[in-house]
Amino acid sequence: MTKRNEVHCLEAAVGAAVILEQHGYPPLLLDLESQDLLDHVLFVFQDQGLWGSIARSRDIGLHGRHPVFRSLRDLVWSYFDPYVDFFGRIRGYGVANLYELGNYDWRFSARRMTKIEDYLRTMPHTHLVSSDRRYEKLLARYHRFRKRYPEGSPRYYDNRHQWML
Repeated sequence: MTKRNEVHCLEAAVGAAVILEQHGYPPLLLDLESQDLLDHVLFVFQDQGLWGSIARSRDIGLHGRHPVFRSLRDLVWSYFDPYVDFFGRIRGYGVANLYELGNYDWRFSARRMTKIEDYLRTMPHTHLVSSDRRYEKLLARYHRFRKRYPEGSPRYYDNRHQWML
């Protein structure tokens, strides 16, 4: 947590993992790998066989998702459109189980989370194949929005009903 009582996405995801592990959920983190090297990390869970996520971001479209997705890939696709900004584009994703970190104290460590960051960075990621045409259309839309509303957060996405706000 910063001095301004804010957290980064990784800290929020680990916080969710700590809390929800106590309710029987495995500590699974999903790393969305971006072309601009600004990855986004979420806590992912299953409810009645469907995937959802808990996440925080300064971008509204990168918050959590209700458990309505049949696969992790479908969940990742729900983040594709809102991830597009001036430089961002999801190019892959990977799932990490924090139990795989061995005896590292990810629950209560007061230190920086560099061990988790390194693990997420080096773990295998599944490549997400996306259309350049779709990306360019989304990027142009984002540019138009920013020109009109320089301080606003885009809320024009069709899948907002799946978001947890």
